[in-house]
Amino acid sequence: MTIRARIGVLVPSGNPTVEPELYRMAPSGVTIHFARLDSGAGAPGTPEAIEQRTLGYLHALPGAVRTLADLKLDAVVLAHTGVSYVNGVAGEPALATQLANLAGTRATTAAGAIAAGLRRLGVKRLALATPYPPSISEAGRAFWEASGFEIVGYRRLEGVANIYDETEDRARTLARAADVPTADAVLVSGTGLPTAGIIEGLEQELAKPVVTSQQASLWRALRLARVADAVPGFGRLLREPG
Repeated sequence: MTIRARIGVLVPSGNPTVEPELYRMAPSGVTIHFARLDSGAGAPGTPEAIEQRTLGYLHALPGAVRTLADLKLDAVVLAHTGVSYVNGVAGEPALATQLANLAGTRATTAAGAIAAGLRRLGVKRLALATPYPPSISEAGRAFWEASGFEIVGYRRLEGVANIYDETEDRARTLARAADVPTADAVLVSGTGLPTAGIIEGLEQELAKPVVTSQQASLWRALRLARVADAVPGFGRLLREPG
């Protein structure tokens, strides 16, 4: 296999979802290389100390990026959407710049990738589905409103003891509940929530684009790495070339 691009992904230490989903969606010739972020605050995936744990991932960035430095990566993704929500829209440009400087290559956050993907799709009115506790969910809603999107549909997943134990069925139900007729697209936020297997079916059912954290992160990383393939089976964002 000819290697066309190497993508680095920074993922929270307890997240078991990002790796298999990105491997599943990546086109031929693109290799993905992971480094894990450890914040040391609270049990991974639980609501316990979630804000402290989320911000702790920012402090773990330099060490994690160093473990990938020798790979000569074409792009790097911070695969944790919530960290951008807690850090805020005003802090997003500095975070993206820090990530690129640390990695020595083009970089994006998951939230930055989603924003770019939504704009690529021409989305203005958004239905937002989140798996987070109320504080992070509200921060996410504020993030997207401050980013220029009108939130016309919103649903938070109830009863989440640990996001890493959630299923595609629960994610599908959440997306359906968040959608409203006036939404241009549905955003299913959270890299810990499994979504790769439900995007295509949801788009057919809801008759609109469905964007998820993993899907958008891969799409943006591919474009930063100058890979413009159409990748079928995972929604319009990846399905359309360029």
